[in-house]
Amino acid sequence: MRWMSEGLVGRGDFDAVVIRTDYADERAWLALVATLPQHVHLIDAPSWSGASAEDVLTATRDADDLSVVFLADTTTMRSAPPALLALTTLTPDDCEDDEDYARLTESGPTFRTTPPGIPDIHANLTLGNLGFEEYAAWAGESPDGVYRSA
Repeated sequence: MRWMSEGLVGRGDFDAVVIRTDYADERAWLALVATLPQHVHLIDAPSWSGASAEDVLTATRDADDLSVVFLADTTTMRSAPPALLALTTLTPDDCEDDEDYARLTESGPTFRTTPPGIPDIHANLTLGNLGFEEYAAWAGESPDGVYRSA
């Protein structure tokens, strides 16, 4: 797969990963980048253009200490404020059984978040303080389905 080695090399141990998959609007991308918090590893490589969530999961499967990836996709670029797609890297193979996986992804394997939510989500998932399902549920409780950090 063309994305396997592009962009993840050089990521800091505590850096969240934001992958740009939409290249239609450079101005929207630059505006988004200006709002991103510190300790974000940006992957801005045209080879990721059009990558699906499944493509990203496949490409990041072997990355160390990566429990969530944030995608700057078409919806992100067109929403105001921008809402990145948070994607869990958890797979059924990472769980005790299918029931455990279903519980940990009960609100789905993705949700949307504004840029200020990135450090909160990434840090808590990395440390195991909170689970992906909790953030996905909070996003689902929002009228627009977007998680916003408190």
